[in-house]
Amino acid sequence: QVQLAESGGGLVQAGGSLRLSCAASGSFRSINVMGWYRQAPGKQRELVATVNSGSSTNYTDSVKGRVTISRNNAKNTVDLQMNSLKPEDTAVYYCYVDLTAWGHRQGYWGQGTQVTVSS
Repeated sequence: QVQLAESGGGLVQAGGSLRLSCAASGSFRSINVMGWYRQAPGKQRELVATVNSGSSTNYTDSVKGRVTISRNNAKNTVDLQMNSLKPEDTAVYYCYVDLTAWGHRQGYWGQGTQVTVSS
């Protein structure tokens, strides 16, 4: 069984910063991709950023230059540093982990953490 524990959401004014953290625990062999997605009210869940096991990163265009994703393989954690936040960044942010366990590759989602950016 795999658990994802997220932290770091909250309320911030436009232009401010937040750091989200996610820790994976449980029984698994390796973590392939770690990432963050978000879902705003009335919208579909969308990718924010991912980082693979080789530390290659991918960002959605709307956050490039403002957001940095990083992972710690020793601790099985992934962080999302968000700067220059905008009201349109308001959403529930979900941690996502693609890992290999018992010979199978599977994705897991965190419970979500609310990020609210006021104008």
